[in-house]
Amino acid sequence: MDYSVLEKSKLFHGIPASELRAILASSTHHIQCYEKGEIIFHLMDRASRIGIILEGRVEAQKSFPNGSQVNVSVRGPGTMIGPAAAFSISQKYPCDVVALEPVTVLMFQKEDLLTLMHKNVRILENFTTEIASATYMLQQRLELLSYSGIAQKAAFWLLMQMRQTGNSTVPVPESVSKWAMLMNVSRPSLHRELKRLE
Repeated sequence: MDYSVLEKSKLFHGIPASELRAILASSTHHIQCYEKGEIIFHLMDRASRIGIILEGRVEAQKSFPNGSQVNVSVRGPGTMIGPAAAFSISQKYPCDVVALEPVTVLMFQKEDLLTLMHKNVRILENFTTEIASATYMLQQRLELLSYSGIAQKAAFWLLMQMRQTGNSTVPVPESVSKWAMLMNVSRPSLHRELKRLE
């Protein structure tokens, strides 16, 4: 297992690799691999597992009855998947989590992660911070969707990314289609608006 990825993860932030080995040796977990396009967590399944991505990227996708889809977020190595759902009252996954490429995940059952947090206050503090940060980001996302104009959405998204990264240079998603999905607008409309803004 690559402990350097876990050291950089939000859950184990501030815990050195040597200590992590001992912590994980005494906890119940397993490593699971997924192929590109495979669904890791299914919409409305019982949320009993929490994962930390070791390799690859996943995307949370929310589908609606009218056939439209919103891509909620993309997560990479070191990030957690499923914690909010597992600890919610409904204990259901609110969206599909899909592998964008081959993915390796360190998986915990909810009860095993609770035991880990009970044993180590640093892990508990890191977990709480991560959940609070995710809530804040969701509020930002809702604000993004509240803007009616595409130029407003694009400007707000760029400012949001700048605040999150702390950099004034913000890389845009790999394609206009991807960026359009993130902002819940059509690709041709975004393309036209970007040309106009240029």
